[in-house]
Amino acid sequence: MRVCFISRRFFPAISGMSVYALNLLRELVADGHDVTMISQYRADPAGAGVYGGGPPPAVPGVWVVGLESVGEAEACAGRPADFEGDIERMVRAVEAGHAAAPFDLVHAQYGYPNGLAALEAGRRLGLPTVASIQGGDGHWVGTCCSTHRRAMRAVLLHADAVLIGSASFAREVVDNHGVPPDVFTVVPGGTDTARFTPRDGRRVGALSDPPTLLFHGRVDYRKGLGELLDALARLVGAGRDLRLVVSGIGPDADAAKERAAALGVGGRVEFAGYSSYDDAPAAYRRGDVFVSPTYSEGFSNTILEAMASGLPIVSTRAVGVVDCLEHERDALLVEPKDADGLAAAVARLLDDGALRHRLACRALADVRRLYSWAAVGRQIVAAYERVVRRTPSAGWLELYDPRAVTVATADPGCRFRAAPHLL
Repeated sequence: MRVCFISRRFFPAISGMSVYALNLLRELVADGHDVTMISQYRADPAGAGVYGGGPPPAVPGVWVVGLESVGEAEACAGRPADFEGDIERMVRAVEAGHAAAPFDLVHAQYGYPNGLAALEAGRRLGLPTVASIQGGDGHWVGTCCSTHRRAMRAVLLHADAVLIGSASFAREVVDNHGVPPDVFTVVPGGTDTARFTPRDGRRVGALSDPPTLLFHGRVDYRKGLGELLDALARLVGAGRDLRLVVSGIGPDADAAKERAAALGVGGRVEFAGYSSYDDAPAAYRRGDVFVSPTYSEGFSNTILEAMASGLPIVSTRAVGVVDCLEHERDALLVEPKDADGLAAAVARLLDDGALRHRLACRALADVRRLYSWAAVGRQIVAAYERVVRRTPSAGWLELYDPRAVTVATADPGCRFRAAPHLL
């Protein structure tokens, strides 16, 4: 198949979407498919500061096209983000690639704006479309304003296949948008289990002196970093000697540093900053316990990487987490936004070496059996094969007609118009 993949974010932006996209592209190429990736990116200082932005790098065997999100960057000048302009630029890039060598299908990573761009490109070119719902597009987009609600419903109801990482996330999107559950094909996230491995020569679950907690991923309070800092302060206040490494960048990095200082634990927290995907395995080897106090996920790449790295895990009973982790079986889970519960769970792991070893070994076995990219890639290709010869429907235009919507006519109350980096 000749596949056009439209990515919402790709490296150098560090995010779960970047990691997902890279591994999927590699699997498709290894499976013999011809792949073009069209990737959005931010080059403006604000966008680059949040995402580590810039044009996407080359991927062996893939034709990579970078499209700067100039419409989103309008927000830096105090104007509403012009998602509509960015969508049209994506569609034109698909048209150009199709003219050079016809595609068989278009796969969009993220329901909006990329999924809408895929629908419109499919309409113009007569191509079937696949959309992956992976995070904020399911959690928040469409609950923000009437324009984006119509856009998301168009994608969810009219893409030829809608992939989503977990059943719990699918239920949330159903509740948010009033779509039938059977629109979704659940395909879990995956990780490179040959790349992420336990430390050599050390028992799984062993502690350093002092023990080190690890937070790795987007530095965003919606990932629970504020509660983690509060929990650390409680543990230190109770006399425990431990450290926290915060690995990553994001919109709340400066606020988190200020919060750590205000709590009196600034000297115990290392904000390691940007970590490339090449450096990620080494980042996990710096931690003894992985802590992911996230409020919600589509499916967490960092949790899968921590599982493959042999780390005992403390996380939350959150959407997208409960599908891959089970309390007392392969992790300890607490309620989201519960700093006291988080502190208690971390303390329990620190005090019980047998528990750390048991949970981490079970998680390691699970990730190797269920979430390798070879297994996940086969499921995605199977979805392609089910839709590749379909003629796309234009019925979605009754919900959202991109020819009639501009930044000037869109719902002005949308919070993402002012802060597109949160989308």
